[in-house]
Amino acid sequence: MTTNTRNKKTIRKVVKGLRKASKTHAGQAKSLSALKLKKGGKAKKKSGSTPTNPALYARVKAEAKRKFKVYPSAYANAWLVRTYKKRGGGYRSS
Repeated sequence: MTTNTRNKKTIRKVVKGLRKASKTHAGQAKSLSALKLKKGGKAKKKSGSTPTNPALYARVKAEAKRKFKVYPSAYANAWLVRTYKKRGGGYRSS
């Protein structure tokens, strides 16, 4: 293999890597620009549902921690939500 052929292969390999990198960086830039930043540059907490009755939620959560060996887990969280709602709790979007 001649030096010229080797150089062409190397250049093609680098070009291919740069194309992939630019796609990756474009995706990362999109993700970063979607973040809402607080004063000082800290990211805001992702908004989700919050319990309408925090005291009841805390009691049910404590029960879930005693009831399940592994907390948090999918089963424990499902039980927590079901029990919290059964006892009259609700959620609101923040």
